[in-house]
Amino acid sequence: MNALAVDLGASNGRVVVGALDDQTIRLQEVHRFANDPVHVGQRLYWDILRLLHEVKQGVSRAHRAFPAIASMGIDAWAVDFGLLDANGELLANPVHYRDVQTAGVARAVGDLLGERWLFERTGIQIMDINTIYQLHAQALRDSVPLREAQSLLLIPDLLRYLLTGRRVGEYSNASTTQLLNLRTRDWDPEILHRLGLRTSLFSEIVQPGTPVGSLSAAVCAELGVPSIPVIAVAEHDTASAVAATPAETEDFVYLISGTWSLMGTELAQPIVTDEALRLNFTNEGGFGRTFRFLKNIMGLWLLQECRRAWEQDGERLSFSEMTQISERAAPFRCFVDPDDPMFLRPAHMPRQIQEFCRETGQDAPQSGGEVVRCVMESLALKYRYVFDRIMSLTKQRYSGLHIVGGGVNNQVLCQYTANAVGIPVWAGPDEASSLGNLLVQWIAAGRIADLREGRAIVRKSFPTTAYQPQDRGAWEQAYAVFCEVVEGRNGHARRRTV
Repeated sequence: MNALAVDLGASNGRVVVGALDDQTIRLQEVHRFANDPVHVGQRLYWDILRLLHEVKQGVSRAHRAFPAIASMGIDAWAVDFGLLDANGELLANPVHYRDVQTAGVARAVGDLLGERWLFERTGIQIMDINTIYQLHAQALRDSVPLREAQSLLLIPDLLRYLLTGRRVGEYSNASTTQLLNLRTRDWDPEILHRLGLRTSLFSEIVQPGTPVGSLSAAVCAELGVPSIPVIAVAEHDTASAVAATPAETEDFVYLISGTWSLMGTELAQPIVTDEALRLNFTNEGGFGRTFRFLKNIMGLWLLQECRRAWEQDGERLSFSEMTQISERAAPFRCFVDPDDPMFLRPAHMPRQIQEFCRETGQDAPQSGGEVVRCVMESLALKYRYVFDRIMSLTKQRYSGLHIVGGGVNNQVLCQYTANAVGIPVWAGPDEASSLGNLLVQWIAAGRIADLREGRAIVRKSFPTTAYQPQDRGAWEQAYAVFCEVVEGRNGHARRRTV
């Protein structure tokens, strides 16, 4: 049975056809494309119509290569949205979550609603990029698109609407907005009321695995394809990646490694304790009405931005070359907190890293290799920092860590992570979001019984690479220094803002 997965990340997108035969999955990538934001004036936008065009090209190429496609689904990044007018037409390009519009807005909303009250109702961490803060920022500046809007659709919902004409919201992605009640799993009317948001803006919520129409007649005519049924998969790409994590047990910790790193575990019930709020953990919706209890970590964004900055300076390096030069640098010279706000919208990432080190009393890295080594060691140590807190909050111990997503191809970082966390790391598969997208489609079609069977099929189809901890004494010493840097920096930041 062939199914088509559209998987959109913050830096690129891909269209993949999956075949399920004899309990084995075969993947064929039919189209890959860049996802580049666009600056217009003071705003940073997603080029949503370009993305729609690329998705269409992928569907067309998939049909030519695999004429019998039983269904398709779309997953993408979270929190960002498009606004439609009374005629169902797009009012403006979606604003990028890294746009400066939300600077300081989280605090204003926290003062208005109460952070504890909001966390108790939604279970969602406080991050400037969340939909709730984007909407409040637009309301404060009396945004014309928001004032005129009749419908709000998150990115995968929006693309699905543009392909099918059907407007619905999907649970896993909607949960990230900080506007969904974690108990009713629906939009929270009290939050919307207190923020002055019209309930009519928000579409019906459906669970992953729900059929939501087919490609429209206009799209089929344009592309020369049949009316392929569309399934609302776990549309947040992280939810899809978690669905495809090849864990053998129900209690496991995952690390989705990409532009963002997301580390967490899958729970039947959310954790909304004071400690979870203080540590800024989140309870996002997952497949099968589960909760993804996790923490966002800035992730490979730091390396991507270093590479971009060096290219602008005239030095072109591949990611493998960046890793190679890092191995020639001395270990544990300096550390950064990957989640420090100065790294969210950097003008020049290497200089920001140097500035962080100077501000925290460390020797700043000078060469490119030293910068990359600093980033990779800091990421691995931040994973340890978050892992320890997951164990504390869940009161569970875990025998290993599953890494999935594009970061599994960075073998040095995977080994550093095993060294830092001190337990085995199982890396793979790299196309976890696409696989999770496909698994949900096959479960909806009755080809796979449930997620447990789906994960077993992933294990059979895509072997993982195991990394055992090494140099434990040196990494423990480094972790103690890293904690001093991070906690000292955070304490100073809190004092500075009181």
